[in-house]
Amino acid sequence: MAGKGSAGKRQRQNETHRTINKRAKSQVRTAIRKFKENVEAKDKEKAAQNLGTVVKLIDTYTGKGLYHKNTTARKKSRLSAMLNGMD
Repeated sequence: MAGKGSAGKRQRQNETHRTINKRAKSQVRTAIRKFKENVEAKDKEKAAQNLGTVVKLIDTYTGKGLYHKNTTARKKSRLSAMLNGMD
């Protein structure tokens, strides 16, 4: 428990932000999973659509400080390579 009022407020804010960030990361992981399922199913059209969704989500949450810019670049690069590697 926090000893001061301001520390209590900070604790409440941290809990709220943790919940929001957890939901956001879950959204990104779900979108990536759907993309990978389409890649494995060799459905390039749907995979390309899902890649756009994934990139948009990742960029959005990078702008909000959830991901570091290098992490974002690495994720997008690896996913794009998966799509381009499909035949």
